[in-house]
Order: sequence, then C-alpha cells, then structure tokens
Amino acid sequence: MSDFDFAAQPGVDEKLIRDLASLRFLDDASNVLFVGLPGVGKTMLSVALGRAAVEAGNRVYFTTAADLAARCHKAALEGRWKTCMNFFAGPKLLIIDELGYLPLPEDGASALFQVINQRYLKSSTILTTNVGIADWATAFGDATVAAAMLDRLLHRAAVAGIDGPSYRLRGHQSQAATIRAGVNARVS
Repeated sequence: MSDFDFAAQPGVDEKLIRDLASLRFLDDASNVLFVGLPGVGKTMLSVALGRAAVEAGNRVYFTTAADLAARCHKAALEGRWKTCMNFFAGPKLLIIDELGYLPLPEDGASALFQVINQRYLKSSTILTTNVGIADWATAFGDATVAAAMLDRLLHRAAVAGIDGPSYRLRGHQSQAATIRAGVNARVS
C-alpha cells in the first residue's frame, strides 16, 4: 500500500485501505469489492493486497473475470468442471479483476456465480469492477444470478468506491490544462 498515491486519488477511503492491508479480512473470509472507472487504482490496490497476503504465507490467485469464465467453460467442455471449481476454491484469496470490462459469454455469469458460491464463508475474494452494484443485473443479463452473486459477495464485504480521475491519464490532463491556459492567455 505504500506505493499508492492517496493524494492523487482523493476518492479512496485511506482508512479502509489501511485496514484492509492488515489482512484481517482473510481471517473472516470476507470479500473486498473495488468499484470505479478505469484507471482509478482498483487493480493496483488488489495486487498490493494480494502481494501482502502472499508475503504473509497465504495462497493467492489472480485472474480476470473473462479468463475465469473462459477457463470454466473449457473445463466444462472437457469434463473437468469439478477440478476447475476445486482449483478456484483452493486459494485463501482469489482476485478477480476487470469484471464488466468485457462481456462474459452466456455461461460466464453462471461460472462466476458458482466460483463465488463455492468460496462463500470459506475464503476471501477481491473483485474489481467498473460496473456499479445497481447495474449488475444488466451487465450479467440475468437479474437472478446477479442478485445471488451480490448476496454472497456483499454479506461480509468491504466495498471501496473510487470516483477520482484516471491515474494513467493524469499526465495528459495536466498537459491539456497547460495548453488550455496558454491558449486562454493569448486570447485575453
């Protein structure tokens, strides 16, 4: 967490992030949801928590939502569904990145639900998404699956909404502001 620039991202609840860095959420098998636009630090924070968990001796696995869905789909076709579910149930912390960035295949939401359901109350999951919780039914195309997944994820969870500017684009934003100021100075 020491690398995260809280000053550059004032929308982040620093107290919550520092509490998460204690890794107590792993002891409770609680979940963490990072919700926000692209570039606000969701992945960086989840990777930092994952790294801290590894350094504390825990098994951690990182994947994207699209890759998780693809792996589950392939396992189902090859008759390895149970093995795949056991794989995703194994780590003390599972990090699922980029939920909502790419459309999930038709069975992707079901696979994600089954992974979440299998881990429920047993192990922790960090999920990063650009989709607000209220929009999950639309994003998944199935209100029932979305509601059931949220029910399990949010039961014992910390939700960090990050609503600041993109960290990656901040150099461009300051450059654009400088150009605007120069143009406005000439016009005046």
